[in-house]
Amino acid sequence: MAASSPRVSVPVGCIGAGRMAQGILEGILHKGEITPQNVMVSAPTDRNLEKLKARGCCTSHDNRSVVSNCRVVFLATKPHIIPSVLQEIYPKVTADHLIISMAAGVTLETLEKNLPLGSKVIRMMPNLPCVLQEGAIVFSRGQCAGEVEADVFESLVRTCGLCVEVPQSCIDIHTGVYTFAEALADGAVKMGMPSALARQIVAQTLVGAGKMLLQSEEHPASLRADVCTPGGTTIFGLHELEKGGLRAAVMNAVEAATTRAMDMGRK
Repeated sequence: MAASSPRVSVPVGCIGAGRMAQGILEGILHKGEITPQNVMVSAPTDRNLEKLKARGCCTSHDNRSVVSNCRVVFLATKPHIIPSVLQEIYPKVTADHLIISMAAGVTLETLEKNLPLGSKVIRMMPNLPCVLQEGAIVFSRGQCAGEVEADVFESLVRTCGLCVEVPQSCIDIHTGVYTFAEALADGAVKMGMPSALARQIVAQTLVGAGKMLLQSEEHPASLRADVCTPGGTTIFGLHELEKGGLRAAVMNAVEAATTRAMDMGRK
């Protein structure tokens, strides 16, 4: 029997311990190449650290200790806190570090300007399903982050779901579907379906639709046409969506969320 692959011993740190940070770290640990003992997380209080401590991770209230002890460091704080965090860790960041930010709206240029010259930086944007290893992550590299750094990053987070490198201009265009899912479930309840069953069916429908889009590589319009039989229920439902302006509303929502992320980055 072939020997199992050795565990990776690169220490991984995370400044911030909210739900998204916990999801990304759980994905990293899920692969099994990084042990909990090689993960260090900091946060101002113990409230969000207890779960990670129970998982076996090292925890601290000192952000600088994370940078001192870890070569790869995720920044998972609120965007408005990032400037003070960067100022705090600046003296500890070296050319050997890889700094990965998941703060919405905070650009690579802002990160590089507030870190030592030549710092290796990656900007990522995950979504909530990463906590279940079914998410989508887009990322961009800073000027000094090369293929090696991209490979390190992807090897860490690929168990969280789809991971794709994109131009930074695409980072902020990353939105959710929960309001749409809620509306689908509410519609089913209105027509008499039990609420729990409606949520279950909607969730599975979205999972199945996503897998079909990924595996078929067809345009969504083509898949939609496949299920629109003449005079059938689907085309009647689509007609109502068009009358309600769904397409324009969703496009406007993506535009508004993207603009808001850009505004946050300029503050």
